[in-house]
Amino acid sequence: MTTPKHRFLIIADGDFGPLTSKTANSCIRYFPERIVAVLDRKQAGKTAQEILGFGGNIPVVGDFERGIAQGKGATAVLIGIAPAGGRLPEEWKAWLRTAIERKLEIWSGLHTFIGDDPDLGPLARARGVRILDARKPPPDLPIADGRAAEVDALVVLAVGTDCNVGKMTAQLQLRDALVKRGHKTSFVATGQTGIFIEGWGIAVDAVVADFIAGAAEQLVVDGAKDNDIVLVEGQGSLIHPGYSGVTLGLLHGACPDALILCHQVTREWIGDYHGREPWVKIPSYVEMIDIYERAAHPVHPTRVIGICLNTYDMDEAAAREAVARAADETGLPATDPVRFEADTLVDAIIGARATI
Repeated sequence: MTTPKHRFLIIADGDFGPLTSKTANSCIRYFPERIVAVLDRKQAGKTAQEILGFGGNIPVVGDFERGIAQGKGATAVLIGIAPAGGRLPEEWKAWLRTAIERKLEIWSGLHTFIGDDPDLGPLARARGVRILDARKPPPDLPIADGRAAEVDALVVLAVGTDCNVGKMTAQLQLRDALVKRGHKTSFVATGQTGIFIEGWGIAVDAVVADFIAGAAEQLVVDGAKDNDIVLVEGQGSLIHPGYSGVTLGLLHGACPDALILCHQVTREWIGDYHGREPWVKIPSYVEMIDIYERAAHPVHPTRVIGICLNTYDMDEAAAREAVARAADETGLPATDPVRFEADTLVDAIIGARATI
């Protein structure tokens, strides 16, 4: 999939925040120059910088018409959050109908495919407007048979203690750092946000369970072409009661040579965010490392080579202390690659590449 250089209005109505608008936030972080505004009536009048701590003066607006007219004007509308229940509110449908009528593309990562909507789909086709449903899987995905283990590139998968701890961001930061050092490195997107940023990939959480590993395998094989290092975006967590299935499919399908363990330092329980009641205690770093390495071993032995921390809600002194503690507890390099330098993890990846 090619990524046109659109100017986006992001819809994040009612949920624009550090933890509640992952897709919106990542797009703002990685291509802020292409965001004309964010639509959120609760936060209208603020800027992305004020709400997220990054994003500069991207305005938050409370009116759709005003949003698409910001700056040089939007050429596409991007849905940056998942509405409750995954269904499009009627008001959102009206906004999207207006966008299509004005020949603006629609980019969506929802499980509900906008192109299949009985109103919006035919309207878009009649107007010649593309609706990009990033979560729609490609046809004819294979069942995994271990081909990912045969690529010449080093394959590194990000794994997590929970969902939404920064696995995608970690890999993107590491990819950029590796490229700067002259290494041919690809980032493999396995979720809708990564697809928006990178321009290709498969949202594996929308793939039928039997083919998740096959999708991961296909992505690794494609990502390894003309590259020495493949960084695979992780999904979910092996200890998450709801999302462990997609995590295991990625782990077995990608056949990673190495793992980067990602964790948000202040999170102690699965579910301790986004208004949910916590119900699963997150184990120690050492226990999590053991869980992932044991789960991978029968299919393709691997090892955790570094710890990537998310310290966005900590002051700098506490964040540095957390990094030092993680390194001390595990004997592995650790950092927050957004807040601090990524060199220790980059060195670990380069060292792992030299051993395969």
